Amino acid sequence: MQEKNTNQVRSRNEIFAERTSTKICLEQPSDDNPYIASAAFCHGYDVSELMAKRSFTDVFYLLFRGELPAPDEVQILQQLMIALINPGPRHPATRAAMNAGIGKTDPAHILPIGAALLGGEYHSGGVVEEAMRFLRKQQNQDAAVCAAAHVESSTPIPGFGAYYGGIDLLANTHAAQLAQLPGAGKALKWGMQLSYALEAKGMGWLMPGVASAVLSDLGFQPKAGVCLYQLMGAPGVVAHGLELANKPITAMPFVSDENYFIER
Repeated sequence: MQEKNTNQVRSRNEIFAERTSTKICLEQPSDDNPYIASAAFCHGYDVSELMAKRSFTDVFYLLFRGELPAPDEVQILQQLMIALINPGPRHPATRAAMNAGIGKTDPAHILPIGAALLGGEYHSGGVVEEAMRFLRKQQNQDAAVCAAAHVESSTPIPGFGAYYGGIDLLANTHAAQLAQLPGAGKALKWGMQLSYALEAKGMGWLMPGVASAVLSDLGFQPKAGVCLYQLMGAPGVVAHGLELANKPITAMPFVSDENYFIER
């Protein structure tokens, strides 16, 4: 039997683009140097005019959605961004940034370190895509029935659950505040019903779920969810890291030997 050659080079039969293109940004080249832009446009809007007439929230929405938001959309997105801007010192991403700062890590590395954990699965952006898809799929179902089914089967609900053994009070407070806004949509309102149904079991909204509902209602794509969550939480993570960057290592507690456990 002849041995099959597994190292054969095969053509991919793919035609690559001659140049990179984007619908997001247009740069008008300088008359003197084509590598220098004399003007820039974001989805057709002159960036200089956006600077003068629009808010950061407006342009954030424009960048990812391709159009400027309505006033109700601006309001709910801005409030969500404020709710997410600082995950707080209990969050693993913030703790990682704080450890990086106190450890005299190059400040340029504080953001990537924190962002990596903001994209994780534990109460972070890693569940946002799944939660957005869940909310879009389930929002026409009875929320109480959905909650009961998941509790009975012990199946996790993306974006909902217990936080350190109890209800995440801040997440539920923020969700309730956002749900009162004119821009609140179907996913957020259905999520409120689901959260109420989970209360008796000591569960409710988690912040990634709140973000998922609002982003879904605003029309953002699920695949963008984790990146948006990282972006919105980044300022607080960096602020905590920089706060400790100029302090001695003794400014944070050192875990004592009796708190270590080595499995044999």
